[in-house]
Amino acid sequence: MAYHKEEFYDEQATGSLKDSYRSIITAIGEDPEREGLLKTPERMAKAMQFITQGYSMNAADILKSAMFHEDYNEMVLVKNIELYSLCEHHLLPFFGKAHIAYIPNGVITGLSKLAHVVECYSRRLQVQERLTHQILDVIQETLNPLGVGVVIEANHLCMMMRGVQKQNSVTTTSAFSGEFLKNNTRAEFLKLISADLS
Repeated sequence: MAYHKEEFYDEQATGSLKDSYRSIITAIGEDPEREGLLKTPERMAKAMQFITQGYSMNAADILKSAMFHEDYNEMVLVKNIELYSLCEHHLLPFFGKAHIAYIPNGVITGLSKLAHVVECYSRRLQVQERLTHQILDVIQETLNPLGVGVVIEANHLCMMMRGVQKQNSVTTTSAFSGEFLKNNTRAEFLKLISADLS
């Protein structure tokens, strides 16, 4: 029996993207009829839809799907959340990890939901600075915690493959609200994300 993989994509979007990628291949001087490129426009059309699926997600709804009343008011931290996104300036990937902490104010959310929030916003055309604030804002607005801290560390292929071509550069962005605006809370958060507790 032949291998068959089922995937579901918007047919209209796939067709439009496929035509566009075919034109791009032609414009850079390649032959879209060459054996190795015959299915590339369709593959790219589907890949782009997968990479940008965050547009169909709602981060607030993700958090609300697992909200629980809990009398816990110490820091909750999930660190090293993998993220993959596309820089909106060059449509080249940037990738790295997010660290998220919040101090509950009577309400907590499922830990995996924080990772899903990262997925929701990173699977869009992005800049790292905005991504950092979007994650913080939706947690602050939905859970109403005493404070939120977000740090993202990422490598950007737009810096590594083109432009300045600096291979080892890492971009770090941060955003804080509430209790995390206080030096001691922020310092505890930053110490915890840099510590190897294993």
